[in-house]
Amino acid sequence: MDKGRRIFMGTAWQYGTQRIECSQAQKRRYSPGVQRVFPYISTMVNNGSLSYDHERDGRPTELGGCTAIVRNLHYDTFLVIRYVKRHLTVMMDIDGKHEWRDCIEVPGVRLPRGYYFGTSSITGDLSDNHDVISLKLFELTVERTPEEEKLHRDVFLPSVDNMKLPEMTAPLPPLSGLALFLIVFFSLVFSVFAIVIGIILYNKWQEQSRKRFY
Repeated sequence: MDKGRRIFMGTAWQYGTQRIECSQAQKRRYSPGVQRVFPYISTMVNNGSLSYDHERDGRPTELGGCTAIVRNLHYDTFLVIRYVKRHLTVMMDIDGKHEWRDCIEVPGVRLPRGYYFGTSSITGDLSDNHDVISLKLFELTVERTPEEEKLHRDVFLPSVDNMKLPEMTAPLPPLSGLALFLIVFFSLVFSVFAIVIGIILYNKWQEQSRKRFY
């Protein structure tokens, strides 16, 4: 993740507690019929080329979202994120009834393997207090055909079907310990070889210089 520009690679779920004040042009663009009610949950998929637009509450990159009134409640609230066969769903239990309610559903999401989970936060002029009590992860057992398994393995950059993300080259895999050792070893050998050749050439040049004087 790039801390300076807040750029990440993967998928993110944002929980916005306050609406950002928009300019008059942005207010005209987002009519009252599509204005959000905060707190608001939204999601986006990023291949490392996008950044979250705080001034517009992430609208340009949002794949889906819903209102989640969770402020000043006297009971715990829950959010479940499920990713199965390129299908991303988000459900919430915020009424204290132990019942899941649909929030976000996005088909065609392609996520690579080997990524990590994390939480972060940022505040502006307005601040709020929310506690993340726990984060539980479960691996779902899903049957896949050989073709589906190959397609799942061949995903290297996050993407969404029918959504064009700016192009970005896939990150190079990190060098293994053996590869790094070989690079350092051959670099040293080449350096020593170059020094020896330089010394030999220098000695020959000195001998030829002496012969000219005699």
